[in-house]
Amino acid sequence: MSISLGLSAFTQQTWDKVRSKVKKAVVFMDDRCAESLHWNGGAQTLFEAGAQNVKPFSSFEAGGAKQPKAVFVVSTLLKGRTADVVKDIIGLSSFQYCVVFTTVAHSIHLLANNASPEIESDRVFKQFEEKLCEWMGDMNYTAEVMHVPLFLAPVSPHLLIAPAFGSVFPLVSQDLDQINTSRPDKKKFGSLADVDLHSLPPELQIEIKSLVSGLNSMFDFVHVREECFAVGPTSRIIAGELANHPQAKNRRKTAQHKASVVFIDRTLDLTGAVGHHGDNLVEKILSALPELSGHNNDVMVDMLELTSLHKNEESHKIIAPGHLSQPNDPAAQALWESMLNMKHKEAVMEVRRHLVEAASKENLPIKMSLGRVTPEQLSSYIHLFKNNFKAMQNHCGTMQLSLATVQTLRSPQFTKWDSFLAFERLLLQALGDSDMPGVLKQILPMIKSKRERTDDDHGPEDLLVLLVYVYSLPGEVVLSKQLEEAELEVKKALVQVVCNEPELSSLLQKITGCLSSSELTLDKAHIAVDKMFEILRGIMKSRAHMKQFRAVYSPGDSGTYRPLLKQVVEEIFHPDRPDPVDIEHMSAGLTDLLKTGFSMFMKVSRPHPSDHPLLILFVVGGVTPSEVRLIKDVVSSHKSAVQAIMLSSRLLKPLDIPELLFATDRLHPDIGM
Repeated sequence: MSISLGLSAFTQQTWDKVRSKVKKAVVFMDDRCAESLHWNGGAQTLFEAGAQNVKPFSSFEAGGAKQPKAVFVVSTLLKGRTADVVKDIIGLSSFQYCVVFTTVAHSIHLLANNASPEIESDRVFKQFEEKLCEWMGDMNYTAEVMHVPLFLAPVSPHLLIAPAFGSVFPLVSQDLDQINTSRPDKKKFGSLADVDLHSLPPELQIEIKSLVSGLNSMFDFVHVREECFAVGPTSRIIAGELANHPQAKNRRKTAQHKASVVFIDRTLDLTGAVGHHGDNLVEKILSALPELSGHNNDVMVDMLELTSLHKNEESHKIIAPGHLSQPNDPAAQALWESMLNMKHKEAVMEVRRHLVEAASKENLPIKMSLGRVTPEQLSSYIHLFKNNFKAMQNHCGTMQLSLATVQTLRSPQFTKWDSFLAFERLLLQALGDSDMPGVLKQILPMIKSKRERTDDDHGPEDLLVLLVYVYSLPGEVVLSKQLEEAELEVKKALVQVVCNEPELSSLLQKITGCLSSSELTLDKAHIAVDKMFEILRGIMKSRAHMKQFRAVYSPGDSGTYRPLLKQVVEEIFHPDRPDPVDIEHMSAGLTDLLKTGFSMFMKVSRPHPSDHPLLILFVVGGVTPSEVRLIKDVVSSHKSAVQAIMLSSRLLKPLDIPELLFATDRLHPDIGM
């Protein structure tokens, strides 16, 4: 069994534990666990296992009078707000049997309760079982509490996402300032590279330990002994915690397989996350279509085209949306793999091919046509399935992916993608011809022209995406009077754009702290924009500590973007196997330290990421579909026997980055307390 199949089996096995308990139960599940289930068979598998209903984990939900059993599935600690919601649901129901699954291990519950790790293995869970019986109203009723690592979503065999950690993002220099405020002058950290796990706020410590615990469970299942490497300060903390994880020692002694795990900070290259150079259909779909409610990694596909209903607000409430995840449909899964791994044009042609094959299987009167694929052509093929329930049922997954493609090709966001790409190319050229102030002057007219924007213009969020692109590209620049003046002009224009918004988007509400445009004053907008530029200045310095991966931009005739992920993988597979300069090996105890120490004096080879037959790249903070394809292509080009798998906290689209940078409390993640 290959390791990628083993990882898929791991995710299925964890959900099988939940499925074994849902018979005749009402299931209450939080969004992060629901997103993991979505890619692991979906709610359908719970109903097939005997669940009576599946509901959101909310104080406003309850079981019916004749439903005595409940199963709760949560991604948080069993205390604080999470415990309150469980209590509220039980209080509104008539349960006599409750099962609670949490993705947070018991050892981390002990840490959160400031209890000694020496305490008996499940004391906190036993105490919560007693509380459940108390809330049900009879200590003789049945309660079970257990930990299951339900943190992964297998988006494809070589790409796994961790929805439970979707808001985890590498720390930036402004976070360092916050950390230092609570430390005495002599103990303040000079840089993010100096920060260790124990100096972080408790919430972030628990989040990192939970992620590491989940990864340890995964490696335990596939019998892997891992060597940990890190590129970037936050990755260094996570990799160090995994390398020295106390429960991993016994596993590593008996593990049958070996792997290298390289953690990489997203903030080292945000240009790749916000840029529009990725020629990938899935990336465009994620940007063009609305997010599936409660999800970060899937979209809502309008299915009305396959019905006879008129398109209005009421009809959208009748027909459930389609989506990209199709774990129970082999044909749709094959199409999804093609969409994820091919270039845009090839992927669209593959969608047409799958539609033609599906129509032929159902003996539908399809007219073959070659040449350029248009949304109208794809739509005409899809319409052949309309009013043919059996055909729709047989090819439901293919219909959803095809409609997602059509709706993306018709979306205003699709044409906006090309205009973004053209402007980014101009910025690359401008950076080669001039300096940072000159590049900001290129952006200024666009910002000023948006003071009175039309619907098809770029909004404030799009302008923030461009600013992140520009500030992440050059690396650290010399601060000058010209730069300050250019920034001041951009800030003034941006403040005006934000203040002119008739309605504040969700992102602008979080950034400004105002729920409506009537609350937003000029002073509040100035404060918000100043804070954003402080973070942008910090992003420029994110690679300052690096020696080898210091640049993602090569000046030339037109300037070239050099993706950091590609640079890292090229270095790992370099035929000469030089000692990595910026890929830091995290030692797992005395043996590794001795090996590293002796290598300075003797011919003892240091651990290298290409030493083992499996390479796992974990991008902390999210990865784009085009980056996934890029890495797959780079690995293939080296014709290496090493198998590469990507893990990340989420699938990114450009607009996610302003949210994670400017509107997320990275130091205090939501752990349910």
